[in-house]
Amino acid sequence: MSTATAYTPSGGSSTDMPKFLTLVTVFFFWGFLAASNGVFIPFCKSHFQLTQFQSQLIDFAFYFAYFMGSLLLYVFERLSGIDILNKIGYKRGIIYGLLVSALGALLMIAAVNVGSYPFILASFFAIALGFSLQQTCAQPFAVALGAPETGSHRLNFGGGVNSFGTTVGPIVVSFILFGALSSQNVTVEIASVVKMYVGLAVLFTAVAVFFQFSNLPTITNDEHIEKGGSALKYPQLVLGMTAIFTYVGVEVTIQSNLGALLALPEFGSYKESQIAHFISLYWGSLMIGRWTGAIAVFEMSKTMKHVLTVIVPFVGFAVILGANVLNGHDVSDLYVYAVCIVIQICGFFLSQDKPARTMLIFSSLAILAMLVGLFTTGKIAVFAFISGGLCCSIMWPCIFALAVAGLGKYTSQGSLFLIMMILGGAIIPPLQGFIADKTTIHTSYWVTVVCFAYLVFYTFQTQRVLKAQGIDHDAAVGGGH
Repeated sequence: MSTATAYTPSGGSSTDMPKFLTLVTVFFFWGFLAASNGVFIPFCKSHFQLTQFQSQLIDFAFYFAYFMGSLLLYVFERLSGIDILNKIGYKRGIIYGLLVSALGALLMIAAVNVGSYPFILASFFAIALGFSLQQTCAQPFAVALGAPETGSHRLNFGGGVNSFGTTVGPIVVSFILFGALSSQNVTVEIASVVKMYVGLAVLFTAVAVFFQFSNLPTITNDEHIEKGGSALKYPQLVLGMTAIFTYVGVEVTIQSNLGALLALPEFGSYKESQIAHFISLYWGSLMIGRWTGAIAVFEMSKTMKHVLTVIVPFVGFAVILGANVLNGHDVSDLYVYAVCIVIQICGFFLSQDKPARTMLIFSSLAILAMLVGLFTTGKIAVFAFISGGLCCSIMWPCIFALAVAGLGKYTSQGSLFLIMMILGGAIIPPLQGFIADKTTIHTSYWVTVVCFAYLVFYTFQTQRVLKAQGIDHDAAVGGGH
């Protein structure tokens, strides 16, 4: 029998909000740091006189670290016969992950001072290794802090906090580095970069200490995993791994290739300095969807939830517009995007807070959006492609919750495999770039159609697999312990 393997929220609530809100602080910092990468990549490109491909190795090192971190942990577990995360618990795993990221930030300070680009890449790898451990623990931890049927909604809330960090991060980082909210036409100095990473090292350490003394429960599992036993024997997990790979890849590739698309005459002939608000809108679209999907976490009447489902997306849209105005961008050409938000709201009402149905509806809407973008040009096509962010926004929690459904003692190991599949963000964007080199950047967006089509297939297959195991795919979506 297992001991201390489950956690029951106090007061009969579906979610223990005080403890859950403590947990989601780390979701914010993942997004906040991602904002600093946007400043660091152009700094490295100019400082080290890199090609565009070489500068993009920063993103590759970052995403590849997620894969390697999860893989190394799994290999160690297999060789030692010890399920580390079940042994130490999610809380301690997050603390260790924060300390690894703090060490990576300290290495970055040394790398910048030495002036070695390979050393900088290694430092990014170290920071992301810590993130890999944090996410491997935090995702199932969020599912465990409440009723299983609301597990995906808690992940949505965490994703919304993460996206908020990504949205406000550029503003805060610009203020720290440049003493102003707009960083246009300002050169990044090495001393400023060092200052930023000193702050991040201190911040990661402080959050680790905060978690150590927080009231988060220690959720562990002492059930023995038999020799040779593996979460991979569950088909819902294997399907979920391919879905995470595809989802992360398509989410990243839409944005990564958007700049080249916008440079074409039929899409506006935008210069690099003129596309920031479009990129911001894409990532902000993820925040809009995740904020809306998180409404179900809170205890309120059905009527109030319906009202907030309409209001919250436009609040998120206003935050995006406000952030861009603070950065000195004209946002008048973004107002028409409200039409896409209305369509997303309709999708939320149709999905009825059910993970499998939500995946099917938004994957289908994404295919439609990508086809509109492929068969049109100008602003219609641009906003169609950007709306892929609205569709992607709720996919991670749905895929994750469905993939760990019924895994029991293998939940931690399953989470490890799912985090490993973030590798898709390092593979699919270059694949689209290769196709663009052979055809055109516009034509290359057929890659996104194929990805979303697979996610539709994944949804049907997962429903069939879970039904065969006697698991309600729209209710019992928590992995449990």
